[in-house]
Amino acid sequence: MAPPSREAVGPRFDPTLMQRAREKTWAALHGIRARMRPGISEDEAKMEAAEVFRELGFERLWHPALIRIGANTVKTYRQRSDPGVRLGENDSYFIDLGLVFDGHEGDVGDTFVVGHAPQRQACAEAARALFGEVADAWRAQGLSGQALYAFAGERAAAMGWRFNHAIRGHRVSDFPHAIHKGGDLGDLEASPSSGLWILEIQIAHPTEPFGAFHEDMLVA
Repeated sequence: MAPPSREAVGPRFDPTLMQRAREKTWAALHGIRARMRPGISEDEAKMEAAEVFRELGFERLWHPALIRIGANTVKTYRQRSDPGVRLGENDSYFIDLGLVFDGHEGDVGDTFVVGHAPQRQACAEAARALFGEVADAWRAQGLSGQALYAFAGERAAAMGWRFNHAIRGHRVSDFPHAIHKGGDLGDLEASPSSGLWILEIQIAHPTEPFGAFHEDMLVA
């Protein structure tokens, strides 16, 4: 188990509400996906996202919605997108959401392809597959957060993708998790508990300007 300070929760914390927030945030992501179309810009997509959030009855954002298109899919969360990028006919994008429902935080992300873009599709599928491998290793072996990200980097290289080592996962909880100072999953020396940590995976093509992102809660 991780030290209590790294996995502290607030007085309102409810594991059932955490899972419900996760499910509703996935519903929001797929609602945005249904509105994505060739020609849309990232700013326009965020406007569509805001409408989806209202329809689902979200309480607030705990981090701004992030929608990356095309070459911007190689950028990390803290990097600004190159302006003026629009979704092409054969292109890819990812969605990264952090929403609050019932006082609990949902955080999910996934990558999608429009048109015919086999390499981009392979990248998106590889990010999901890598997430699955790392999550399975945690369930089977009880690996620490540090070991999980070391494993992720090794597997990404073996699969032929560049692994973004700057993306290292994080805590979620009843809102706001930041007061608990959980830190990055990739720095955790213990095995993370179920239902409290987000595993983030971001990879990129070794030479071409596109990547893929996938994140979800680690659940036993």
